[in-house]
Amino acid sequence: MSDITSASLPETETFSAGGERRRRTGGRGGDRGRVSGGAKYRNLVNRLAKTELLDPQALDDIHDASLTILEEIGIDVMLPDARAIMKAHGADVIEGSDRVRFDRGLIMDMIASAPSEFTMHARNPERHVKMGGNNLVFAQIASAPFVADREGGRRAGNQEDFRKLVKLAQCYDVIHTTGGYPVEPVDIHASVRHLDCLSDMVKLTDKVFHCYSLGKQRNLDGIEIARIGRGVSMEQMESEPSLFTIINSSSPLRLDGPMLQGIIEMSSRNQVVVMTPFTLAGAMAPVTIAGALVQQNAEALCGIAFTQMVRRGAPAVYGGFTSNVDMKTGAPAFGTPEYMKAVIAGGQLARRYKLPYRTSNTNAANTLDAQSAYESVFSLWALTQGGGNFIMHSAGWTEGGLTASFEKFILDVDMLQMVAEFLTPLDVSQDALALDAVRDVGPGGHFFGTAHTLARYETAFYSPILSDWRNFETWTEAGRPTTYDHANRVFKEKLANYERPPIDPAIEEELDAFVAKRKEEGGVATDF
Repeated sequence: MSDITSASLPETETFSAGGERRRRTGGRGGDRGRVSGGAKYRNLVNRLAKTELLDPQALDDIHDASLTILEEIGIDVMLPDARAIMKAHGADVIEGSDRVRFDRGLIMDMIASAPSEFTMHARNPERHVKMGGNNLVFAQIASAPFVADREGGRRAGNQEDFRKLVKLAQCYDVIHTTGGYPVEPVDIHASVRHLDCLSDMVKLTDKVFHCYSLGKQRNLDGIEIARIGRGVSMEQMESEPSLFTIINSSSPLRLDGPMLQGIIEMSSRNQVVVMTPFTLAGAMAPVTIAGALVQQNAEALCGIAFTQMVRRGAPAVYGGFTSNVDMKTGAPAFGTPEYMKAVIAGGQLARRYKLPYRTSNTNAANTLDAQSAYESVFSLWALTQGGGNFIMHSAGWTEGGLTASFEKFILDVDMLQMVAEFLTPLDVSQDALALDAVRDVGPGGHFFGTAHTLARYETAFYSPILSDWRNFETWTEAGRPTTYDHANRVFKEKLANYERPPIDPAIEEELDAFVAKRKEEGGVATDF
């Protein structure tokens, strides 16, 4: 809140096209005057020095312990074709067993061939995203089984809400990619769900999107839909990664068949694999954060090494998802101090291996409240300081990822834009130093009416989407609206003003024909 106070003055409130409030008053808030958002939130770069939570010896200890796990204990690799590839590259595969052990030299040789930076290509070239280095990419919430807003409450995922959330992802430039399905639309049969959903991703957005690794045919369909959407040949698609998949190990120390098949299909075609162990300390990993990080690192290195066995140079991302559980209930906890430590240490490990780093914006709150905000802020703080490159679940995540919230999506977008503003380098040009303005005003004056201020006031500061800066009396007269109220209004206004991105009619026709053909063929087999 500003330190400048004034008497309560009559205030009117108007809204930008995106629902951001503009106040016209002489009181607190003033005329904020500009719309949040815009192309400046694309291609974010984090130039801050990264936090080094682990000293060099501690980092070496985690690295060495991880390789010891891979050498002495091994990983259960639950796909014969994957074990065959690993054996051909020198891994210790015992016939009749899923267990595979890896020499540390083999692992490090494979890891060294993965690119440290690459570009993911969208159907709109202006939406390409750079991965690795100091680049920062935000992806929408993915894979929630439930969806919620204030009027409809918490409900099972469905196609209508799926499409609304995808449209919201298109509306904000700070959301650089969709994730997976922001909510699982269970009203579409599983045999064809991927066809409808990925087709919608192409039509309703022009951004990079995700393909689930839930069997070979879904991967192949996803790759073809991405190719059609970009209007390129398969040869060009293989030279320009355009699709990503999240591969989760079945912690502890297990890679299941669909995940391994996903690596084979995606890496063999030079598409992006984001290898992410799901290591909750005290449940699927040791109760100590150090032990959980050791296991995370072992599983991540194994999966990434396998991508390079499939195809040397295939793009891969080091994923971290280590947090803790509530030891009273066993429920996952997010946005905790332990999560922050794991995120920052994970960044150090990824940088050691010269790999792009995936992490997440998380919270365990059940509604849009203070907990949902402060746990997300701690997550964003950690991933910014830790050098996260690819941030999953950046907007809309509640209830530990079980629910996609429309209102939380807007709150998160506001926070993401604030992160982007914070990361913008400070302008210390001669003009910004403002010596002439100080000379003009002199001691005891004010800067409200100076030419320097008038030339900049509309764009001088970030204008929040949700913060309500009216004084208490005016806010009370307006009915004491909360952040929940504002977020509810804004997401509806955004959807009302959504514009579908242009697409070549020939591409849309080819896409529709492919989806129709695959549906006629039955999609993918299911047991129901």
